[in-house]
Amino acid sequence: MMRTAGLAMTDVWAHRIQLEPGADTHRHDRLAAEIGVYVESAELLHRGHAENYRPYLHVTGELRWLAPAQTLPYGISRVTFSPGQGDTVDAFYQFDDQQLAQLVAKGYFRGDFAVPEETITGIEWELPATMDALILGPAGAPGADVPIVFTRVHDIAALEIDLATSGYDLVDYFPDRSRGSVPQAGITPDEPGPRGHPDEIDPLFPDQDLTTETRDPNADTDADSVRARVRQVEADLAAERERIRAERQRTDGTPENLYYHHVAQPLTRTGPLAPLPEPEPAPDSDLDFGAPRGVPDTSASTATERPRAGADHTAVLDVGDSSERELES
Repeated sequence: MMRTAGLAMTDVWAHRIQLEPGADTHRHDRLAAEIGVYVESAELLHRGHAENYRPYLHVTGELRWLAPAQTLPYGISRVTFSPGQGDTVDAFYQFDDQQLAQLVAKGYFRGDFAVPEETITGIEWELPATMDALILGPAGAPGADVPIVFTRVHDIAALEIDLATSGYDLVDYFPDRSRGSVPQAGITPDEPGPRGHPDEIDPLFPDQDLTTETRDPNADTDADSVRARVRQVEADLAAERERIRAERQRTDGTPENLYYHHVAQPLTRTGPLAPLPEPEPAPDSDLDFGAPRGVPDTSASTATERPRAGADHTAVLDVGDSSERELES
């Protein structure tokens, strides 16, 4: 029987050895084994709603050794890892129905029920597992060199264990909280509980939260000081904006500088703009429909002369018509 230090199968040399032609290698897959796990933490968790929130124990630790069920080539019976060199192991301990009943009897539903970490952590657990192994035989004469072993543990991040597979009845490590009464923080047995009668209803807000607060006489003074401070800050900001504008006005190439030299200064030199002259009245419209220019307008301009002018115009038209009839005859 031989114990030897091991390496993880994820090591880069494990891949190179398998590709090396003529290398004396031995590959073994899915071997039953026992592993040594240095347990560092344990916490009580619960499944989901579909499993009725069934509790289980999550155990985390570091892999320290592996012991295959059958001896490996070259008489290897155990592979060890130095502290800090082993893989992290996450194991999930499932309680059976009888164990759950025992936990309830021990006060599982009490507020002070907790995992006894001081008794189940900081020690090595021996757990069942399945492993793979890759062994590189010694290169020298027998006995002059040792084989190199690469290992891998199946489901090392989700190792399912229980009472039957591990042999550990963890319920025995839980203290019995059902016997005696452990007072809650801030309450002693001599003091009454939060309710004097089982039918009483605790209000959502205490009475002191509903009392009217007295007005602070200094509130107005504080508000005035705040308003004064706000005005001061606004004035500071306005002065800062004016300073920046003046600085940009003096800087060549800025829009402020161009506006100042090409628009603002010319307007300042010429002074205010002179008022525009009054528009001349438009000439009288030609309302005589083509009458020669310079002919005096004989059209009536008053209401009294309009009927007389109409009669004269009608007489002229009658004379014209009669002349045409004479010529035709």
